[in-house]
Amino acid sequence: MYADYLATNKGNIMTNEQSSIETDELPNLLIVDDDKMFCDVLATAMIKRGFDVNCAHTIDQALALTEASTPEYAIIDLKLSSESGLVLVEKLKALDPGTRIVMLTGYASIATAVEAIKLGATHYLAKPVDADEIMTAFERISGDSDTPISANPLSVGRLEWEYIHRILAENDNNISVTARILNMHRRTLQRKLAKKPHRE
Repeated sequence: MYADYLATNKGNIMTNEQSSIETDELPNLLIVDDDKMFCDVLATAMIKRGFDVNCAHTIDQALALTEASTPEYAIIDLKLSSESGLVLVEKLKALDPGTRIVMLTGYASIATAVEAIKLGATHYLAKPVDADEIMTAFERISGDSDTPISANPLSVGRLEWEYIHRILAENDNNISVTARILNMHRRTLQRKLAKKPHRE
């Protein structure tokens, strides 16, 4: 009976074995974002581009996945509910300095971009972002000296946004400490942090 099964299903068995081998050879990508729909859409796009993809929605989930296999590539959202994706960047780099990390954020800030790069991120992208932009970011190994310099100075609102986020980053995202340093009421600071940055 087993011989008959093998004869009948030989093609399928070989296909499954080949599929397993091919999956093992694919680069391992970890996507961490608390927006599950965004994760699913991005995972599908990255699978089409040749990655073996795992998704997580919290730092704890991400770290649990890395226990089995440290990712070669990672896409991490800056804001994971009440957690900071910067924490995960640091932990992944400690596990494997070779992991290439792209950090995503819906609220682009110079301060957090600088911190992400200092902690080991390869690149920092503002949402909305597509899979091709992420692929390009993964390939970046150096800066671009041809990047144009903006002729327009930052607005007062944008400067305030950047300054607040720099102080916040310097104090490990501690809102109480940041509020004291800025001589600002905690609730006022929280309202400012909840606002989107001024567009330039």
